[in-house]
Amino acid sequence: MKSAVETLNPTRVRLTVEVPFEELKDSLDAAYKKINQQVTVKGFRKGKVPARVIDQRFGRGAVLEEAVNDALPKFYTDAVNEAELSPLGQPEVDITELKDGETLNFTAEVDIRPAIEIPDYSGIEVEVDAVEVTDEDVEKSVEQLRERFASTTPVERAAEDGDVVTIDLEAKVDGEVLEDGVASGVSYTIGSGELLDGIDDAVKGLEAGGEATFTSELKGGSAAGKEAEVTVKVTQVAKRELPELDDEFAQLASEFDTIEELKADSRKRLENMKQYDQATQAQERVLDKLLELVEVPVPEKLLEDEINTRKHNLEHHQLGQMGLDLAKYLEIQGKTEEEFENETREAAIKGIKTQFVLDELVKQEKLNVNQEELTEHLMRRAASSGMSPDQFAQAVVEQGQVPLLVGEVARGKALAVVVEKATVKDTNGEIVDLEDEEDEAAEAETAEASADEKAEEKTEG
Repeated sequence: MKSAVETLNPTRVRLTVEVPFEELKDSLDAAYKKINQQVTVKGFRKGKVPARVIDQRFGRGAVLEEAVNDALPKFYTDAVNEAELSPLGQPEVDITELKDGETLNFTAEVDIRPAIEIPDYSGIEVEVDAVEVTDEDVEKSVEQLRERFASTTPVERAAEDGDVVTIDLEAKVDGEVLEDGVASGVSYTIGSGELLDGIDDAVKGLEAGGEATFTSELKGGSAAGKEAEVTVKVTQVAKRELPELDDEFAQLASEFDTIEELKADSRKRLENMKQYDQATQAQERVLDKLLELVEVPVPEKLLEDEINTRKHNLEHHQLGQMGLDLAKYLEIQGKTEEEFENETREAAIKGIKTQFVLDELVKQEKLNVNQEELTEHLMRRAASSGMSPDQFAQAVVEQGQVPLLVGEVARGKALAVVVEKATVKDTNGEIVDLEDEEDEAAEAETAEASADEKAEEKTEG
């Protein structure tokens, strides 16, 4: 086999391949065997029809077509490996010549990873937000914790702001009750804004047994986005009572003995979380600076596929779960379709460039991914997906996505190398040390989870 490569543009090549006919022998034998199993010829046992009879009865062309279809992937792969190419997607193959007993010639056009040169990036400088935790921030955090430990007591009076009401709901559109528009025993805190627009005004002033009707645009379900006539009936009114902000509350809600210790811990947690946000901001801004330094051509077909994938995921997964279509989403976002298209295209271009550049850095820096790093990444991805680590790992293996996860970890390590060499200052002009901030954030999240567990235990108790 002989092959040659023609560069069509920085991201696309044409392979020209010439295959001597003798190299098709294995595929021809396989073609005869396959056809033999599929046909019946009088006078011959199934699978025992001679090649010459198959040629006479079904045509040599059918055999050649089967053989070529079988052989092409191997010859294409051999040509790609010989030229040391990194193809993206499927090739467009054109058989230019097929002479029985002589030769098979074909061309294959395919997108490839562009050659990228990473310049010196040690001079990158970025500015990030300073980590500042105010007394107001601490008070707000403690108040949120206090809210989680609130108790409710049924009262015999009209519902007021802040009360927790138990309600039954029925929604009608065009006079018809929706199949998914009936709910009973729903607990709702007046003023929380967690249900339908207009429900607060409807239930305020009602006592247990009271009923009201209002119109509202449905946020989800089968009639999402439509105006509905909603009937709400209050079955119970309960007063919400917050615990006193004292040492007893600190002992109830945390491992601390005093409220001052609890506040000090809240301040530390907020600092850790803001440091983590600061580190994330630094990574994003360093990446942007790096991409500005590198010339990265983007294959058009790959870009088109990426744009379509992003649109599909948004429309059929994210928006579908919220009961929205694209038109309603754009209306809520205050964007035109043209603005959405431009933003999606820009995001897709950045995503592709980021992957190309970081993958090149992985090779340049000779970075590897060990099992521990892969496991840690898998645990984080599982947590964000809402699946258990075992379930997520099983899904990853079954779908053949382990290489994708390895790539994600490797690219993360590559970006960390660049961030480490960059100069990061906060808005106060101070040099930012980004080491260990992720661990500190993890500690803060653990403390937050502990408080949630305590609140659940109190509720169950």
